Amino acid sequence: MLSQHHAAPTRCSSVEDRARREAATRELLEVRARSTDEAERQQLLEQAVELNIEIARGIAQRFRSRGVEDEDLEQVACLGLMKAVRNYRPEDGIPFIGYAVPTIRGEVKRYFRDCSWTVRIPRRLQELQGRIASVVPELLQELGREPTLDEIAAAIHADVGEVRQAEGARGCFSVLSLDRPAGRTDSDLVLADVVADSEDPQLHRFEAIEMLSPLIAELGPRDREIIELRFVENWKQADIGQKLGISQMQVSRLLTRILADLRERLQPAEAAA
Repeated sequence: MLSQHHAAPTRCSSVEDRARREAATRELLEVRARSTDEAERQQLLEQAVELNIEIARGIAQRFRSRGVEDEDLEQVACLGLMKAVRNYRPEDGIPFIGYAVPTIRGEVKRYFRDCSWTVRIPRRLQELQGRIASVVPELLQELGREPTLDEIAAAIHADVGEVRQAEGARGCFSVLSLDRPAGRTDSDLVLADVVADSEDPQLHRFEAIEMLSPLIAELGPRDREIIELRFVENWKQADIGQKLGISQMQVSRLLTRILADLRERLQPAEAAA
């Protein structure tokens, strides 16, 4: 019954592969939306998740080495994918991938931010623990022994009583502490630095490829060629115009129109997720 699903790849390496996966996913979820049989709806949901599981794994991979176990990250990303599949509405006209990527990404970022502490303690003590953690290795090297609370307090210009409180609250600190080192090699970074509001450019690139591929596949042959020449082959607009037999100004106008159309189709997806 769902012929596109059986033909669609789960690992996509080209625009065509991603377009086939997108079409198959939409087919599955359109049938699910019409179905009133709960067993069938569950089966279709599982098939849609299976078809797109590599998207979730790819997003999880780009958040690795930030103080969280890889398996936990993947589970959270898969939870985000499950939410995307459950909540996606084909009738809205938004590409599934455009809805799924921000949903999965948001789920992973919420996991970092909401699960950082097993027990909430005052923010000042959280910050103080971070300062203590950064100075203790230096004191160890300088003194050749474990520093005392007085020595730590002097080094960070804090009251010894507050240092004692911060150290006493360390048991409340979970393995996802925002003040823990971000990775084995990034000794100067803490987890809060890498899950801040600024995004990883590689993550943006991955998301852009995943979200745009099905939309680009739907463009006409000339529009696709212009996009490929400009952004893949890195041709100048004048060279593109010469190849297509049109002026540089016409190429500029076509690019503006194509990009505006793509942006308009993606913006509702971000808002919906």
